[in-house]
Amino acid sequence: MMNLDALHDLGAPLVAFDAPLGARTTYRVGGSVRALVTLRGVRDLERASDALKELAPPFIAVGNGSNLLVNDGLHDVVVVVLEGEFAELRWTREDGRPIVTLGGGVALPTAARRLVNEGVVGFEWAVGVPGTLGGAVAMNAGGHGSDMARHVLDVRRWRDGRIETVPAAALALGYRTSALRDGDLVLEARLALDVGNVVQAKERLSEIVRWRRAHQPGGHNAGSVFRNPPGDAAARLIESVGAKGLRWRSAMVSEKHANFIQADPDGHAFDVYELMGVVRQRVFEGTGVLLERENRLLGFEEGP
Repeated sequence: MMNLDALHDLGAPLVAFDAPLGARTTYRVGGSVRALVTLRGVRDLERASDALKELAPPFIAVGNGSNLLVNDGLHDVVVVVLEGEFAELRWTREDGRPIVTLGGGVALPTAARRLVNEGVVGFEWAVGVPGTLGGAVAMNAGGHGSDMARHVLDVRRWRDGRIETVPAAALALGYRTSALRDGDLVLEARLALDVGNVVQAKERLSEIVRWRRAHQPGGHNAGSVFRNPPGDAAARLIESVGAKGLRWRSAMVSEKHANFIQADPDGHAFDVYELMGVVRQRVFEGTGVLLERENRLLGFEEGP
């Protein structure tokens, strides 16, 4: 069991103990964690830094929980979320080009809309990504022909009690992956964007929103469950083995998009987890392709 004495010394409002986490995710199911640390600015981080540094295993940073499934029950885990000063957006011009600084807690759809309104374009694709900047960098989030790697210049990161600026080249941003690890906090990132036609950019935003509503389900889900294998699409493979619409107790493979799993209101995270395993096994048996999860898991044994 984790030694949380240092966190107890910090107390509220920085730390909440036995805190619900599943309800904070977009699956809206799952349990709680031993401690939830909410950092609202550099002063909070300075106060909590020594305590966070000593945690073993390290804490987990969580944004909107839009790519996370938390098992039912209470987990011996510390989670850190960024708010306040860490959810700010600002930009300047360098050599005529907008350089945008996004805090780790900024919601990507909010950033996409605000930037377009201010005449900064190139980030419209992010209106379709429900996560925050920190998670988007860690997973190199992307969609609609772009991703974070295309824009990131550098990242201001907390690791092991130190704040440092890391250039994009050192982040090893790949398909839904990076060199960031548990115990890292993405405090902010600088992005290179462009100046463009606001009317056209707003139409692009609207097109992406319309596309998502037409092709992706609503309800309680966490986006694409599995990564697309090289040269193919996970959704196509899942549909090819008849798993589209498959129900497993309180979880179901979406009938609109086969690479989404929807959780029933008041359902169970373990049902979602088991359904992931059933789908993965069916695809492997039917096609020989072993799908790799894109969703992150917390509180489950290795698998499914």
